[in-house]
Amino acid sequence: MEETEVSHFLHILVRMGEALQNSGAEVFRVEDTLNRIAIAYGAEDVNVFVITSSIVVTLTMPSLPPQTETRRLRHAASNDLLTLEKLNALSRRICTAPPSIEEFQRQLNAILAQHPDPRLHLAGSVLAASSFAIFFGGNLWDGLLAGGIAVLICWMERYLSPFCMNGVEFQFIASFLSGVSTLLLCRFGMQFHADKVLIGIIMLLIPGIMLTNSIRDILLGDIISGSLRLVEAILMAATLALGIMAAIWLMGGISA
Repeated sequence: MEETEVSHFLHILVRMGEALQNSGAEVFRVEDTLNRIAIAYGAEDVNVFVITSSIVVTLTMPSLPPQTETRRLRHAASNDLLTLEKLNALSRRICTAPPSIEEFQRQLNAILAQHPDPRLHLAGSVLAASSFAIFFGGNLWDGLLAGGIAVLICWMERYLSPFCMNGVEFQFIASFLSGVSTLLLCRFGMQFHADKVLIGIIMLLIPGIMLTNSIRDILLGDIISGSLRLVEAILMAATLALGIMAAIWLMGGISA
């Protein structure tokens, strides 16, 4: 590769790492994937540093000086497991038979251009909220109400989240509005049990995967990234509890 080609390849490599991180991959997976891809293209030395908000990659090709690129990650990591699987499949194909840099970029762009069907996300949210509400002792009416509140949460994730400064602010607003809506609707029917419905909707907002990934990062030796994710997960969980508590206090209690 020439120096300009290495710079172009490095840019694509960092985009690959950003896509993995934004799809919910662990830090170890991102670093390992970028290392393997760089070596497959003939890199003599690769240094990858990833935390939840930044990626730094230094690449050394034969007979060329090292090149470094840094990418600030400004979007909150989601849990798009379908995109993550496609990116993993792409990395395995590259390591087996590296295509041209242009083909690598084309395949990566094709994956990133695909967006999940919001109807599937809505259906999964409704099913999860309803199932948890019934599983923890609620009746069919509780499950239906939890599914209805799940629709509200999905609407807020789609239209309200872009206007929030960060995930913590959205977490508080979403939990507060969901709690108030639940308690208001439960007052119109004796067949509803507000505590069971609240359990169902809390399961949609609790940062369980983030907490699990943070512990895994720490166990794998990525102390900085794991600690950052752990603090963020705890903060999100505390904000969720604060929003629900504020809704209960405003409405005068669950049984009111």
